[in-house]
Amino acid sequence: MNNRRLWMLPALFLLLAATNLVLPSARIAASQLPYDTYYKDGFGQLVRTQAAYVPASVIGQDALLSPDAAALQGGEAKARALNQPKDLFVDERDHIYIADTGNNRIVHLDANGSLVQVLTVAESPLKKPSGVFVDKQGDIYIADTGNNRVVRLDADGKLLKVFGRPESSYLPASFKYDPINLVVDKRGFLYVTTLGAYQGLVQLDPEGKFIGFFGPNKVAFSVFDAFKRFVYTREMYQRELKKLPGAIANATIDRDGFVYTVTKEIETDQIKKLNIAGLDQLAGKSDFAALQANRSYGEVLHWQRDMSPQLNDVTVDASGNITVVDSIWNTVSQYDLNGNLLFFWSSDVITATSKTGVVKTPAAIAGNSKGELLVLDGTNNLIQVLRLSAFGKLVHDANALTQEGRYEESEPLWNEVRRQNAQYTPAIIGLAKAAYKQEDFERAQQLFYEAGVTGGYSESFWQNRLEWFQRNFGLLMNIVIAASLAFIIGRKLKPRLQAGARLRLPAIGPQSFTGRLSHLLVLVKHPIDGFYAIRYEGKASLASSLVILTGAVASFGYMEASTSFVFNPKVQIGVDLIPITVQFLGIWLGWVISNYLISSLLRGEGRFRDVFYSSSYALFPIILIGIPVTLLSKAMTLNELSIYNFLKLAIAIWIALLFVWMVQGIHNYTFIEAVFIIALSLLALTIIVILIFILIALSNELVNFINSLYQEVIIR
Repeated sequence: MNNRRLWMLPALFLLLAATNLVLPSARIAASQLPYDTYYKDGFGQLVRTQAAYVPASVIGQDALLSPDAAALQGGEAKARALNQPKDLFVDERDHIYIADTGNNRIVHLDANGSLVQVLTVAESPLKKPSGVFVDKQGDIYIADTGNNRVVRLDADGKLLKVFGRPESSYLPASFKYDPINLVVDKRGFLYVTTLGAYQGLVQLDPEGKFIGFFGPNKVAFSVFDAFKRFVYTREMYQRELKKLPGAIANATIDRDGFVYTVTKEIETDQIKKLNIAGLDQLAGKSDFAALQANRSYGEVLHWQRDMSPQLNDVTVDASGNITVVDSIWNTVSQYDLNGNLLFFWSSDVITATSKTGVVKTPAAIAGNSKGELLVLDGTNNLIQVLRLSAFGKLVHDANALTQEGRYEESEPLWNEVRRQNAQYTPAIIGLAKAAYKQEDFERAQQLFYEAGVTGGYSESFWQNRLEWFQRNFGLLMNIVIAASLAFIIGRKLKPRLQAGARLRLPAIGPQSFTGRLSHLLVLVKHPIDGFYAIRYEGKASLASSLVILTGAVASFGYMEASTSFVFNPKVQIGVDLIPITVQFLGIWLGWVISNYLISSLLRGEGRFRDVFYSSSYALFPIILIGIPVTLLSKAMTLNELSIYNFLKLAIAIWIALLFVWMVQGIHNYTFIEAVFIIALSLLALTIIVILIFILIALSNELVNFINSLYQEVIIR
């Protein structure tokens, strides 16, 4: 036995030595990637992940400069390299078609990047072609931008049909038909992206007849636009510049016939997945839809937020994963078929030299059957090929199973993903869905909370609540019966108890601290009289007002920090109460000052202390309803969202009415006058806030100026 162990020692040493030789090289290769890969959850928290794609190769330039390339181009003396290419398409054979815009041609490469043919359409030469598409029959469609047309070629480059500007009464004379990209569906219908066409994609039938505009963007409508609509005359509107929606920049189509569009000039919903009716299928489908009412695509790092991403192209793989490129930050972002972010990465492009994996100007992106991404670099005139990494493939496989509803099969894959990166939220969501499918609702609820997914958390909590009610139904019924008996007995004994209480308890003086707090009961029943009593009968004091104000502030903070995760997802990452409290007190104090100033100018009878006291008392609904609603929210799900919203709305309406009645009571105004004074007070409050911001800004400038003078003196 000892001899056998001694014999194994050399083999063990050899294995360790080999491991030490291999692992450092793997670590070096991973550390030398020209970009970092990230994930961003619904709260905007950034997580660094393993690379989803790694550089594989660079293709395009060598094939076009080879002797074979010259021969294929009709025996030209020299083969031309790509010149400002604009588009890229990969067909079902993984053959690559490049819209070589600067050379007025289409370049056809095989799956290995070797040149197959160069298409120039000799009988009707191309002029600055910007887009290319190949259908299942092998016919080649080209967006011939310089000639304002679309041409259709057969697989050998023979001209079959020319689609010029469609003739239709629905197209205005001012419409410019400059095709820059196109896709073709299974029926042979064309969806043409035209330069600056905010109306949407131009939809043509196989014969070139105009069908209509497809998938247009909507015009953003702001509060200022609503104000202009309310106050502007027709003449003023005619002098205004027209507000137009963003123009679609590019489009692609998947195997199921969904058309995907990307738009540059908008800040939300830059990606759309359109069905045959032109309806977006991504809206509201994200796991974080509750956190992101206005979904934004095209990810940026925190330091890049000074400029919005400008998505330039989109591609969709066989699993429905959507990948887009950003022409501003050179960022590649990938989403699943429901618009959930999977990865995004970007590289440093400061150097002018080309480097494997680094794209200086991403002009287009496409994918092949091997799961690789091909990114066309419009500056370096080549194609960067990115290969799916082991981690990226693991995520893709697990996510594909989850999207297909095969949650149990996805669980071991997601466990491995989470083992490799515990902070990668899609893995937590996948495990939560698997636990829910297996009816392990407690674990599902915990995982959905950890991931920040309110919908899944609510469904899991509903199941747990149902099980709890079923287990404790007998106890609950006994409590209800006991409470009912206690209520009946209490009503029978109420007269005797009240009489005994009057004999034993001392009377509460109306001017005592307790009496002034109990004045809240008068405000509930007779609010105008109650505020009138505060002004003329001294029913409030500084101490009672501060107690109520403190209670309101504390209750408001409790509502913000303790409302159920279902209705307030921010509690998952923690709520900072200091700025919330400062804002609450600042707005309240600003209201007190502005209302006192305005009412003093317009024959108001209330003193400053009356406004101060009454404004504190008017906040008591936050205490009276806010705390119970917050506690109740912990037992509610999204199915009771309307009830929760109604209770919160009731608080807001009650407080608003109390402030109106307060202005009536302490200033002796009519209802209409009170509403007018409140409007002026809010305007004054807005002006005060603006002046404070200006003062702070000027103060900062003054401090910086003094500091610069001091530094100048010190240096000299």
